[in-house]
Amino acid sequence: MSEDVRSEIVWRPTREYVERSRIGRFMRAHQIGSLEALQRRSSEDPEWYWDAVVRDLGVRWTKPYTRVLDAARGIEWPRWFPGGLLNFTDNCVDKNLDAGRGDKPAIIWEGDDGQSRTLSYRELAREVNRLANALRRLGVGEGDRVGVFLPMSPEAAIATLAVVRIGAVYTPCFSGYGAQAVASRLQDCEAKALVTADGFYRRGQVVKMKATADDAVAASPSVKHVLVYRRLGGEVPWTTGRDLWWHDVLARESDQCPALPVEADRPCLIIYTSGTTGRPKGAVLTHGGFLIKTASDFAYCHDVGEGDRLFWLTDLGWLMGPMLITAGLFHGATAVLFEGVQDYPKPDRLWAIVERHKVTVMGLSPTAVRSLMPHGAEHVHAHELSSLRILGSTGEPWNPEPYRWLFENVGKARLPIINYTGGTEISGGILGCFPIAPIKPCSFAGLIPGMAADVFDETGRPVRGQVGELVVTAPWPGMTQGFWKDPARYEETYWSRWKNVWVHGDWALIDADGFWFLQGRSDDTLKIAGKRLGPAEVESVLVGHPAVAEAGVVGVPHQVKGEAIVCFVVLRPGQSPSDALRSELTERVARQMGKALKPERVLFTRDLPKTRSAKIMRRVIRATYLGKEPGDLSSLENPTAVRAITEAV
Repeated sequence: MSEDVRSEIVWRPTREYVERSRIGRFMRAHQIGSLEALQRRSSEDPEWYWDAVVRDLGVRWTKPYTRVLDAARGIEWPRWFPGGLLNFTDNCVDKNLDAGRGDKPAIIWEGDDGQSRTLSYRELAREVNRLANALRRLGVGEGDRVGVFLPMSPEAAIATLAVVRIGAVYTPCFSGYGAQAVASRLQDCEAKALVTADGFYRRGQVVKMKATADDAVAASPSVKHVLVYRRLGGEVPWTTGRDLWWHDVLARESDQCPALPVEADRPCLIIYTSGTTGRPKGAVLTHGGFLIKTASDFAYCHDVGEGDRLFWLTDLGWLMGPMLITAGLFHGATAVLFEGVQDYPKPDRLWAIVERHKVTVMGLSPTAVRSLMPHGAEHVHAHELSSLRILGSTGEPWNPEPYRWLFENVGKARLPIINYTGGTEISGGILGCFPIAPIKPCSFAGLIPGMAADVFDETGRPVRGQVGELVVTAPWPGMTQGFWKDPARYEETYWSRWKNVWVHGDWALIDADGFWFLQGRSDDTLKIAGKRLGPAEVESVLVGHPAVAEAGVVGVPHQVKGEAIVCFVVLRPGQSPSDALRSELTERVARQMGKALKPERVLFTRDLPKTRSAKIMRRVIRATYLGKEPGDLSSLENPTAVRAITEAV
């Protein structure tokens, strides 16, 4: 990324943004004069900060906590809010009923096929209670695990809330997973039941979810019952005694079911993240930690409140799915759930959703933006988007061109893009932007309050103005309580490099003005002739060319340089591969990045392997290029992309 981009302020908060912001109100209430002062105090005195957050957000406790943090077991295994009892679902559903929001829309859903449904908070509560009672009747009890394999739908929200209401633990699975990926998760967490659907639509085609679920359950002996939501209504394979229709079971149940008070550190979900090798890692998130971290991030970064309609382009299997549901409901807002994809049946689908449902806060990934750009900005301009006041983004580093496309066409150069990054094991974000702080393109304004983070060089010392490891140096509510049944792997993954330091696995840079930039995963690092850089920098140069839609850059062994750059490029529609274009792209990188960083090869491919959360899986590209085993592929959105890389090579 050029110095010009890094030095430019693209958005400044207006008085209206500052005065209405929730983070601004929090600061005024505590007489804190600047964002920097809040960040500093929250890191130096986390017990003060998180207690103040709980009170500011109105988290509801059945029994008050006796202290905020107990770190006696070490920084890796903190206990948060010991002595306190609460329930996640009580805070997302019952609290809103008691506040008089029963008739307010809790969830608005739109399907791939254009169908739409709205559930009020009262209707949501009834369905959650009925399903909670049904699960209990099926033998699901406190601490039991339940797989949730559903499209992004009201039923996905109902299922997760019902499981957690009775003290059980849910494991979300991506709606597009194959049987092996679902089975590996059900097996690892020893799920007692699975909630799924007969199928759903994706790009107008039927996805046979029940058949996939059957194959997964056949390999998962712990699963005793499969509860099936009828989304499509066609014939599906059926195992009598094991399989039950959602509507039949719920019709027999009471719509009253008290929420079970549990300790704040009680697990509420196990969500699996892909490993470079071996089986996926099951991050354990908790009632108090996941609730409070997500609620505070969306209040103070994305400024979500009771009057908002929150929409994020996501799936339940990516943590943004549970976060969307949690943030929308906890704050008494409306969560807008979408089953489909951003460009079907036409490239204006997202903007039509914003207009139709009067979305106020909308989030999506840079990859989604890059996929829409070739269709032209006229699809954006055809819709009335005046309801929007916040744009959100997460999932991967930005390139400048798509960032500007979103900012200028969707935001009309008036709306802030709240860039947000963290991880599954974080329960939310480490870095963010804020409605009270200036924004540079592709940047993060700084640390989310409550997160003590830094950038370390190879020796473990803080650095500025150069790329280093993103680290966290103090615990926070929301940090995973380890990997399910594998504490040693958790400690090895995050805590083994430097004592009492969480190494997140991202490359980051802090510029002279204090803005942060991500450079990609640190296991994707390029080190060319002794110079270390993130692949996102090279990818931004390539994507800046008018012929290029996407790029994936990896480092491969080189006898002289140690490592050389290999670029995989996806061209825009109407563009064709050629030796002339290859040379042009090669020289473009050398000119902008320096001759030492001239790519060894530029290869054209029709697709790049990505996760369902839109992250480019560079380790898969690199392994495929080198003819090695690519590791865990269960989270791939597009497995055929691996073949595309092979063909390009």
